[in-house]
Amino acid sequence: MSALLRAEGLWKSFAGRPVLRGVDLTLDAHEVVALIGSSGSGKSTLLRCLNLLEPIDDGRIVLGDEDISDPRIDANRIRSRLGIVFQSYNLFPHLSVLDNVALASRVVRRMPRADADARGLALLDRVGLADKAKEHPDRLSGGQQQRAAIARAIATEPEVLLLDEITSALDPELVGEVLELVRDLAHEGTTILMATHEMAFARDVAHRVAFLDGGTIVEEGPPGAIFSAPREERTRAFLTRFTT
Repeated sequence: MSALLRAEGLWKSFAGRPVLRGVDLTLDAHEVVALIGSSGSGKSTLLRCLNLLEPIDDGRIVLGDEDISDPRIDANRIRSRLGIVFQSYNLFPHLSVLDNVALASRVVRRMPRADADARGLALLDRVGLADKAKEHPDRLSGGQQQRAAIARAIATEPEVLLLDEITSALDPELVGEVLELVRDLAHEGTTILMATHEMAFARDVAHRVAFLDGGTIVEEGPPGAIFSAPREERTRAFLTRFTT
C-alpha cells in the first residue's frame, strides 16, 4: 500500500544556505512518526514545506496520489487536508476560542454556522475546554491555548496532522496535558507527523522515529531501535544529551 504522504528528495535553502538536503520521508495512514533532532536541523522547515507554507527548491511532495508540490496546485485546498499546529499557538486573539475552532469549518468546508459551532463545541469538550468556549485566547493558559489550537487543526478532519514542537513554549507543568491529548489522537488512529524534543513521548507513542541532522535524515526506524541501539554515531551523540 502506498504511503499517505511522501517527501521525495526535498531541497530547501534560505539565502543560499541549504536547510533541507534531499529529504526522503514517508507517512502511512494511521501512523505516528516523530521527527527528532537539534534546533536548526530542519524539522520545522520540513513541516512547513509539507504544508505548502514554504516552497521547495527541488524534489516532490505527494499526498495520497496527488503531487501537491506542483506549482499549479491550489495550496489552500491542500492545506484543508493537512492540519498543522505550531509551537506558538497562532490563535486569533480577537476571536473567541469557539470561533477559532469553528472558523475553518465555516470557511473551508462551507459548513452552516450553527453546524460549525456545534462541531466546535464538541471538539472543545473533547479537549477539556467546553467551559472556555466564549473566552478569548489571552484568558487561557499556554496548555489550554495549545489544546484549542489542536482542536482547531482537527476541526476539518484532516488526513494528516502536522505538529511542530507543540510543547516547546509551554511551562513544564503544562506539557503533560498537551501530550496526553496527542496520545489520545494517536490511539484513535490519527495520522501524525510531529517534530518533538519529548524523547520519552516519542519512544512510547511513535511507530517510527526519524533523526534529522544538518538537513538530512541520518537514521530512522522503530523507537526501540533508534533509542536503544542507534546505528549512526550522530544519532548516538544527539541522544546522549537526553540520557546523561
